[in-house]
Amino acid sequence: MPRTSGNGRQREPVAVPAGPKSWRSYMPTRLPQPSDLGRVTLVGAGPGDPDLLTVKALKALQSADVILFDDLVSDEILALARETAHRMLVGKRGGRESCRQDDINDMMVRLARSGRHVVRLKGGDPMIFGRAGEEIERLNAEGIPVTVVPGITSALAMASSLGISLTHRDCAQSVRFVTGHSRKGELPDTVDWQCLADPATTTIFYMGGRMAAAISRRLVAAGLSGETPVVMAASVSRPGEARWFGRLADLALGATTLGLEGPVMIGIGQVFAAQAAAACREGPSGPVARVAGMA
Repeated sequence: MPRTSGNGRQREPVAVPAGPKSWRSYMPTRLPQPSDLGRVTLVGAGPGDPDLLTVKALKALQSADVILFDDLVSDEILALARETAHRMLVGKRGGRESCRQDDINDMMVRLARSGRHVVRLKGGDPMIFGRAGEEIERLNAEGIPVTVVPGITSALAMASSLGISLTHRDCAQSVRFVTGHSRKGELPDTVDWQCLADPATTTIFYMGGRMAAAISRRLVAAGLSGETPVVMAASVSRPGEARWFGRLADLALGATTLGLEGPVMIGIGQVFAAQAAAACREGPSGPVARVAGMA
């Protein structure tokens, strides 16, 4: 489906294919003539609901010449950008062909050097598993001005959607964000599972759906009880938000029950106890899927 606004006047985005330097033929050629060195703004688009976009992010979108956006950025958020801005899909999605990070970096440098205001639009918050560090390092090395506009990261959006405090003082003294997806498409080798197996901690795995069984197995082996409450959520804050509550030992069942291909958030800890217990009671053969229709 084309990513355009309701009036149909917005420029449709160009999807940049993977492959060495393949982005060069997709560079916009008809842009306003620059008057000075351009700049790059890394913008967090939040979890998807346009109402959760920050005012500063909106201002950046409305002043952009070019928007390089990720696969998870919603159409509704793109529709808020300046109509004349060139939109280029450089989405990165695990397990799929996507634009290389080096090519994205090259695009930002070349466009900024030609005087453009480049918005690098990322789902969630750029500084939480968003590869912002790599992009900032490259831009700094090239002498390109870069600023960062934070966004609401998916873990916090999930907590708000569920009405659950990740740091409820009766059962959690800390919270940890962990990636469930390494460059190889597997669980990272450097995860300290003994540290994560802390019953007084709330642990959130990003992009953990495909690794659900392995995450459960590793945490139980490290000493965390298989009865520990868990939640899995996808499309947080968007229409069709999907949720599953259960226990750690059944995490693989949750992934199968949800049956979603997109990124999945996994929450583990006692803060999810009430919802997990209710779900287990309702499902005679185990936890059940919950799908919440979001307006």
